Amino acid sequence: MKKAFSTRWNSSKSVAKQRKFRIKAPLHIKQRFLSVHLSKDLRKKYGVRAVRVRTGDKVKVLRGQYKGRENKVERVSLKDSKVFVSGIERSKKDGSKSHIPINPSNIMITDLNLDDKKRKAKLENVKKSSQADKVKSEVKLAKTAKPDVKAEADVAEPGSKTGEAV
Repeated sequence: MKKAFSTRWNSSKSVAKQRKFRIKAPLHIKQRFLSVHLSKDLRKKYGVRAVRVRTGDKVKVLRGQYKGRENKVERVSLKDSKVFVSGIERSKKDGSKSHIPINPSNIMITDLNLDDKKRKAKLENVKKSSQADKVKSEVKLAKTAKPDVKAEADVAEPGSKTGEAV
């Protein structure tokens, strides 16, 4: 009997296989599907491009009928890989309202919910390591871009007083 989910599966051009992978994936892998891009200012602040969306994050809808709306995340469905945003709902025939599920790829985080200490610490850690990498690369560039001082002294302009007796 075949296993329901293969951990060694890399990729396929077949859309059906891709869909099957996403549907049958265990929850610890489905968490990765809920990564959402950060806004430019948050990206610059934390040095990371995307973060897993959580309840309480403020998001902006980028695609679809509700494009441009900005509100807080009410609920995140790990099983369905969908996000439910407050204020984005439809009214049913009986008069009740239900939230509309949104694909995480169609939203962008504009404000993070940092109530969780672990999440905050992780973002700060990434920020520190990215700044350290940036400093290292700048130092490396400075070393390679520095002109050789000896070479400049050897190639003196004619008529200058470096080594000529006047």
